[in-house]
Amino acid sequence: MALAALSLIATLVFLSLGIWQVERRAWKLALIAAVDARVHAPPKPAPAARAWRGLDAKRDAYRHVTARGRFLNDAETRVQALTGDGAGFWVLTPLRTDAGFTVLVNRGFVPPERANPATRDPVGGVVNVTGLLRMSEPGGSMLRSNQPAQDRWFSRDVAAIAQARALQQAAPYFIDADAGANPGGSPRGGMTVLIFPNNHLIYSITWFALALLSFVGLIVVLRTQR
Repeated sequence: MALAALSLIATLVFLSLGIWQVERRAWKLALIAAVDARVHAPPKPAPAARAWRGLDAKRDAYRHVTARGRFLNDAETRVQALTGDGAGFWVLTPLRTDAGFTVLVNRGFVPPERANPATRDPVGGVVNVTGLLRMSEPGGSMLRSNQPAQDRWFSRDVAAIAQARALQQAAPYFIDADAGANPGGSPRGGMTVLIFPNNHLIYSITWFALALLSFVGLIVVLRTQR
């Protein structure tokens, strides 16, 4: 009876996991569709201070937005990055907008040899930034924590960077700039990853197959005991 009980439990567990993966697949497909719609929608003004409290990652992440203002180049922050172009840094520069608030703009990727701002042409004057609204990435990466005191950053932690750079009226999100030309072609914008892994169908088939095998095993055990 113990073997039969184990087979029954295994069947139920694998069946539950299969159903869970089916639900996860539906959620992922809805996410992909929503993000695709936001990315290709006409850009709208980046949310101002009155809208910050109501921002929600499920509804607002990857919105196509635009902002106008002046870059605070002296407050640039470099965040370690690993991309299809190799290892390097994201260049985050605060933009003091015409609307009166400050928003961090991920201007794009630079390799290690272009990390020093002196190796890149500065951006002066009033600029228009278009890109995707991204939510803050607090704390750091999976393996390493941000170290503000040492100016070592492993994630785009908006609040921590704003505090370290003494930014006033900083938005709780950042903007991934599009591939619009930067002086000298650096940093390289438009590198937002928009491919979301969706292996849930394979996983669900695997769990359902294991559930079927466990059920067959249960039938065999019951017949043997009889």
